[in-house]
Amino acid sequence: MEKHKGIKYKSISLPRLNNLQPNIESTAIKLMEEAGELAQLIGKFRGLNGEQFAMEEKEVIEKMSEELLDVAQVAVSMMFVLEETYHVDIEQKVQEHIQKLIRKKYIKE
Repeated sequence: MEKHKGIKYKSISLPRLNNLQPNIESTAIKLMEEAGELAQLIGKFRGLNGEQFAMEEKEVIEKMSEELLDVAQVAVSMMFVLEETYHVDIEQKVQEHIQKLIRKKYIKE
C-alpha cells in the first residue's frame, strides 16, 4: 500500500472468520447490528436516552473499544466476501479511498 507523506495511519490486522459462511446480506446486517451496539453504548454513556448510567468512564471506554473492534471485524469479513465472491481488489479500493479523502480535504498531504 502506498503511504502518503504526512498522513498518519492506524492499521489493524483481523482474521478471516473461517468457521462461518458469510455473504453480503448476512454481513451487512451484522455490521449494522454491531454499529448499533456501539451507538447504543455511546448514547447511554452520554445520557441521551434519559437513563441513569452507572458504569465508570474507564469501563465504558473499554466497552467502546470492544464494540468498535466488533464493527471492524465485520467490516473486514465483508472485505473478504467482496474479494472472494466478487473479485474486488480491496488494496486498490483502499488507495482510491485515500485519494477521495484527500480530494474532499478530510486529510492533507
